[in-house]
Amino acid sequence: MAEVAAGPGALVAHTTRLDADVDLLLPGGPLFEGPDLGLAGTADAVRVDLPTGPGRVGAAADVVAEVLSAIPVEDEVGRPGTGPVAFCALPFDDDAPATALVPATVLARSADGARWMTTIGPPGAPRRLLAHGGPGLGAPSSFTVRPTRSPASWCDAVRAARDLVRQGELAKVVLAREVVVEGDAPFPVHQLVARLRDSYPAAFRFAVDGLVGASPELLVARTGETVRSHPMAGTAPRSADPSTDARLAASLLASTKDRVEHQITIDFVLDELLPFCSYLDAEAEPSIVAMANVQHLATLVQGRLSSPPASALALAGALHPTPAVCGSPREAARAAIARLEGFDRGRYAGPVGWVDARGDGAFAVAIRSAELAGPRAVLRAGVGVVADSDPDTELAESRSKLAALLGALVSP
Repeated sequence: MAEVAAGPGALVAHTTRLDADVDLLLPGGPLFEGPDLGLAGTADAVRVDLPTGPGRVGAAADVVAEVLSAIPVEDEVGRPGTGPVAFCALPFDDDAPATALVPATVLARSADGARWMTTIGPPGAPRRLLAHGGPGLGAPSSFTVRPTRSPASWCDAVRAARDLVRQGELAKVVLAREVVVEGDAPFPVHQLVARLRDSYPAAFRFAVDGLVGASPELLVARTGETVRSHPMAGTAPRSADPSTDARLAASLLASTKDRVEHQITIDFVLDELLPFCSYLDAEAEPSIVAMANVQHLATLVQGRLSSPPASALALAGALHPTPAVCGSPREAARAAIARLEGFDRGRYAGPVGWVDARGDGAFAVAIRSAELAGPRAVLRAGVGVVADSDPDTELAESRSKLAALLGALVSP
């Protein structure tokens, strides 16, 4: 594990309130922006190796808490996201290696107008506002797009998964598709994040170690003793015609298939969070969350954590992976995914977000995401397969979801 400090008192995290607005597009550093709070770190981050194996996220929470709590704090702001912060984008597979990033400088913007900067350095070291990153130079002028598996072959996998559900081996399983985009130049992260800001202002936007995306789904957030989750399952397309769009939303709310899929996820979230809580409740009925090209069924879950409250990362570990990205029962669905999907998910559908030394933080589900490596981008999108699933309909849904990132990635 990387060391943050050379010895006692070697480093201090100092948080200062800022009067000027800040641009969170810092060159090469991690970013996580939600509707209420955005945090961005510099590229000179310490990497903290995280455990692997079953229950890895919960164990990772202990490692990160140990690292962050070892740094003394001088905090003039006193909010969630002040002091030292760790950014994490964890793989879907518990056995895949993972790291947390603890940047030397973090800028923050809150929806209520507060701005601040945290720097980690020797006591008395000068602190200065960083220059804005800007959009960067260059972008691919041409590219190729190819699925790693043919649509027909993937539809066969959906049928096999549907048969498992009909035979009673599973209640639901999520199968994803993978598309590889190759450009003639590296894909600029700044431009992609800026486009996602414009297209998905209500989403959770992130850029952590090459994983870039705009997720509509809050896995979990902790502020003091309050915990929130906003799980989504059940999807319908959007339409430019208002009346058609409204009809599609009404059909989604009335869909037995989608309501069954959605309720599986809500029940799971309630069951997994309840042991951490003194109080927990969910909205009585799901609502529609509309994105640019698709709309989802969503239900807000909110409660009060027992004392001492679990950290945001520990709570993310309890929830990952939800039935919305895996299936139910969880371990049987994982096994079916390994047999049928045909690729390594990487960090797709894993928890992505941040946690501070107090344990406050927010994690989204890393859907609507792309893994960038120079001129190569890998996009993935999943669908929930239940007894009534139709392979051609699921294929169309996967294409709609992939289009969300593909359009931002290859726009001129």
